[in-house]
Amino acid sequence: MGLVTGIAIYLTIWWTVLFAVLPLGVVSHAEAGLDKGDGGDPAAPVDPKLKRKFFTTTWVATLVFAIVWAIIHFGLIQLPSLPSHR
Repeated sequence: MGLVTGIAIYLTIWWTVLFAVLPLGVVSHAEAGLDKGDGGDPAAPVDPKLKRKFFTTTWVATLVFAIVWAIIHFGLIQLPSLPSHR
């Protein structure tokens, strides 16, 4: 796996993990019994804790990427070679 391919795979894993982590631990204004006021969505989170979720996403994505890298590096799963243009 080349550097660019590795970065592309890591970013794909990172975004997938982010969307899996975002809804965890979220309490909406409606669930908390708070009035959002005029124009506010009652389903909006009270405290989304985005910084914590970005850190969680990063370490989980790094762990998943390390597993994927090990599988590819040690040949547990063979990926087909793509033809190169010379």
